[in-house]
Amino acid sequence: MGRVTERRRTIRIRDGAVTTRPDTLVAEEPLEIRLNGKPLAITMRTPGDDFALAAGFLVSEGVIGEGSEVQSIVYCAGATADGVNTYNVVDVKLAPGVVVPDITLERNVYTTSSCGLCGKASLDAVRTTTRHPVSDAPPVRVTPALLAALPARLREAQRVFDRTGGLHAAALFSPEGELLDIREDVGRHNAVDKLVGRALTDDRLPLSQVILLVSGRASFELAQKAVMAGIPMLAAVSAPSSLAVDLATESGLTLVGFLRGQSMNVYAGDHRIALGAAVGQG
Repeated sequence: MGRVTERRRTIRIRDGAVTTRPDTLVAEEPLEIRLNGKPLAITMRTPGDDFALAAGFLVSEGVIGEGSEVQSIVYCAGATADGVNTYNVVDVKLAPGVVVPDITLERNVYTTSSCGLCGKASLDAVRTTTRHPVSDAPPVRVTPALLAALPARLREAQRVFDRTGGLHAAALFSPEGELLDIREDVGRHNAVDKLVGRALTDDRLPLSQVILLVSGRASFELAQKAVMAGIPMLAAVSAPSSLAVDLATESGLTLVGFLRGQSMNVYAGDHRIALGAAVGQG
């Protein structure tokens, strides 16, 4: 099975001095996700939590919404022509009676660690109807000060990043700021899928009482994954995309971007943030 990190020889140049030394790098390997034996998607990911990643991906695609709909998730034996198990192919078998969606070329996608579902045929193909609509029952309401403290807590919990400097992270926090779960991956969308997949297998969907924090930017895909899991609030340390803001506005998701220090931008769903004084017009 692939490792989370690997060692590679590197030439290091510092202030004119040249040395040779091994460097620790984050591992990146392909994972093929099969549904009832049929290929569905390939993603470049950091090995680990592969079953959770596959389950979370199926939640975001609208294939499943409850843990009881999954009968089994296994690595495929003999994944290569010579019968070797690479631990890079997983098969998700749905429970009896669960309707299997039509896996056409339109749904058959290739995902990369940088851009996510780049192979979608159209925007409509990713506007999947969620099984867990974002709700306010009970409402989640947090202060800007609480949000401002979360990136540092996320960074402190990134164990693999400390060794490689090459991983994204996604974490779930309670409305009180408690770190509930964290996952790291070369792709931030994979990290979110791992969180959602773990919640599915633990029968914790919908995630209606959490804040999802992601390193980097907030893309449409990450907003979609939050909505599909019933998450009411998505915060990112970098910028959101215009489509992410549109989706957040349409679905009722609170979207916060540029969460750095005591500064942040609220793009949608400001009713969940205790802003205190009335917001002025700039």
